[in-house]
Amino acid sequence: MKKASLIALWLVAVTACQTPESQQPPKQYTIQQFMDVKNIFSAGFSPDESKLLLGSNETGIFNAFELDLKTMEKKQLTSSTGESVFPASYFPADDRVVYTMDKGGNEIDHIFVRDADGSTVDLISDSTAKANFYGWSYDKKLMYYSSNSRDKQFFDLYKVDVSAAPKEGNVFASSMIYQNKEGYDPAAVSNDGRYIALTKAITTNNNDMYLLDTQSKQMKHISQHEGDMSFNPQYFSLDGKTLYFLTDEGSEFAYLASYDIATGAKAKVEEAPWDIMFAYQSRTGKYRVVAINNDARTEVKIYENGKPLEIAGLPAGDVSGVNISDSEKLMTFYVSASNAPRNLFLYNLETREIKQLTNTLSAEIDPKDLVTAEVVRFKSFDGMTIPGILYKPKGLKPGEKVPALVEVHGGPGGQTRLNFDSEYQYWVNHGYAILAVNNRGSSGYGKTFFAADDKRHGNEDLKDCIAGKQYLQSLDFIDAQKIGISGGSYGGYMVMAALAFAPDEFNVGVNYFGVTNWLRTLKSIPPWWTSFREALYTEMGDPVKDSVALYNKSPLFHAEKIKKPFIVLQGSNDPRVLQIESDEIVAAAKKNNVPVEYVIFPDEGHGFVKKENNIKAAEEVLKFLDKYLKGS
Repeated sequence: MKKASLIALWLVAVTACQTPESQQPPKQYTIQQFMDVKNIFSAGFSPDESKLLLGSNETGIFNAFELDLKTMEKKQLTSSTGESVFPASYFPADDRVVYTMDKGGNEIDHIFVRDADGSTVDLISDSTAKANFYGWSYDKKLMYYSSNSRDKQFFDLYKVDVSAAPKEGNVFASSMIYQNKEGYDPAAVSNDGRYIALTKAITTNNNDMYLLDTQSKQMKHISQHEGDMSFNPQYFSLDGKTLYFLTDEGSEFAYLASYDIATGAKAKVEEAPWDIMFAYQSRTGKYRVVAINNDARTEVKIYENGKPLEIAGLPAGDVSGVNISDSEKLMTFYVSASNAPRNLFLYNLETREIKQLTNTLSAEIDPKDLVTAEVVRFKSFDGMTIPGILYKPKGLKPGEKVPALVEVHGGPGGQTRLNFDSEYQYWVNHGYAILAVNNRGSSGYGKTFFAADDKRHGNEDLKDCIAGKQYLQSLDFIDAQKIGISGGSYGGYMVMAALAFAPDEFNVGVNYFGVTNWLRTLKSIPPWWTSFREALYTEMGDPVKDSVALYNKSPLFHAEKIKKPFIVLQGSNDPRVLQIESDEIVAAAKKNNVPVEYVIFPDEGHGFVKKENNIKAAEEVLKFLDKYLKGS
């Protein structure tokens, strides 16, 4: 089935903060220049491996492209101007293309097939159904996908015989191979199609793993355990006798393990002092790729016939997104850093040659003007060590002090990583320091740290953010009286929680589509989250059983305490945090004469994908910060 699309390479290259920043003041750039940095991704090789399928937002919105690896000619395949097109794969034997698309960010994705003549067909006839592309069978005759067409709560698994001629209208016949009635999530299919590995969420840090034999129709629970443990199927062995999966059973961090289907025996295959994120093997098993979450960086190990593969001449930066072609002759990967956007490279496994395929940084930006982020750590209120990522403006004079933002990721179990971020670079380029806090509850630092904020949201995790502010105040280049808080989704909740529950701590807030009423949000989660709902309730609270606690941690019901300025940015089509969440907190603040600005994007969902909208959002935030933080 599907290879891990974000897996990444050993040889991690160089870490951020080993070179002193230049003391020369950088040139100041516009947000348009920063947003001209192209966001690209590869969706795999063509059947003859002469081309790559790419997704890029260079048109202002994501579209599909193909890149000729010999001539380097890039051809645009789709010309969408309203909805983002996310290419997924070429067909196994020809140049037809699979891509996914929703409407206005509503997350109801459909799967489309684009023919060589440019005509397209939607594989999902139910307009209200959401679908996920799962990849191809090993023999290349079947396409796998899941859809909640039968029951909006659960995703059934389907197969499409692409070796047969399509019916009238270029529509392929599909058949269900697994009917999901209890919230089990398909994760891997054996090469012969006999076995399907599935998971079922119990909590956000505890789940079960099952094995379905499609011949006998028997479902076997293969992760019998006590306590909180995670299980994540990755792939089957070529002969279908062994399942490889990630687990933190008996460990603080996730490791790669194997399960013998015949005997039930489990064995540890590989571990690291951090979580292993993904693992997969190439088509004949010659290569195994393992990705490790190493302190907010991606470290990848590649094994060739069981021995570590060393690649000479890698460019500086973190290597990620490794994808090995079916012939096992070619490999693509990305290289990026906090001060360098992601670029795509091609590696010839036979000739050992490396070729850069993209140059995504705007030609108008001097790379020397970009800021390298630094991993830092500080103590919170109870002595717990909290990791963060610090961006310091370049060219500061001795004694010069700048305003700062404490940035909080989404999730709540997300993680801010050492990736390139155009908005961060824009704000830092305009004189703001940023501390991205990976507060307790963040992933990547072990299961104890991950679970440390369960049902404590708006309290201990907020205190971690306040400790981050205090850390910033200890730095000699920070204006201790000008520190704000910013974040999106759960991070947006943390912004409003800070302003409502610790109203004197931060000078301003920047709230991207943040939760303000947990009672409403937890009751109105999309139907396709049903299999995950109880796990979310266990972490956040049940809107019925824990209604008092959720009321007390919802900023909307304590808006009278807010007294510092804030800005809210919201997509009208957001299915996770409904627009009414933002409407009401803005109205409540204005009622109390709190300075508040509100920016609504009618064509966006949970996160903004259109270039023009991201430009406007960043511009509005900078104007707000210049007025209420820098100018305060």
